[in-house]
Formats: sequence, structure tokens, C-alpha cells
Amino acid sequence: MGHITVFSGPVRRRRWSEEERLQILTEAFSPGACVAEVCRRHDISSALIYTWRRKIREVQADTTSDMSPAPSFAEAVVVEDEGAARPGLQPAMIVELARGKRVSIFASASPAQVAAALKAVR
Repeated sequence: MGHITVFSGPVRRRRWSEEERLQILTEAFSPGACVAEVCRRHDISSALIYTWRRKIREVQADTTSDMSPAPSFAEAVVVEDEGAARPGLQPAMIVELARGKRVSIFASASPAQVAAALKAVR
């Protein structure tokens, strides 16, 4: 059997603190959780949970966009390797990405493969 919340007086809406919102959002979007069950448990609409999540994402996007540097050109460095083995065994180009990731492009790769790899990285 469900329960009913009765509001008396001029305030007709519940107020949620930021801590309560974050706790409910964490609970709703944790791995294996069901948003509808969390909504029922806290007696709130699922639309409200998604609204809270959207607003938090907008705030986070605004703060991270202010701190990110403007796009610029990257310096290309060509390293001459005296003891290079056969050209097919070593990459012709290495693209270093953020967080230590790398994309190696070999001379034998077709232009379509190179284009597809660079589009995927973008």
C-alpha cells in the first residue's frame, strides 16, 4: 500500500537540498539501478530526476568549457632514426593524443583506413 504526503499551508511543493538531489541522482544512475524504482522509493517523478541531471550537466559543461584552452596548432616533430628497420614494420606517423593515447599509422595503410581512423579519433 502506498503513502500520501499532505502539504498544508502556502507551500505546496517539497524542497530538495543539493545534497538530497545528488544522493538521489547517484542512487538512480548507479550501475544496475532502475530509475523508476528510485523514483517510487523517494516519491518523485522520473521527469524531475532527468531535469536535475540535465541541470547538473549544464553547470559542469559551463565550468569545464571556461577552463579548457582554445584550439591551436600542434607542433609536428620529425625524428630521424638511423637504425630503422624495414619501412613496413615501423609506423610512418604516430599521433599522440591526450591521456597518453597513441594512434600509429603505417605506410602500408590505405588512405581510406587513415581517414577512418582519424575521423574516429576526432
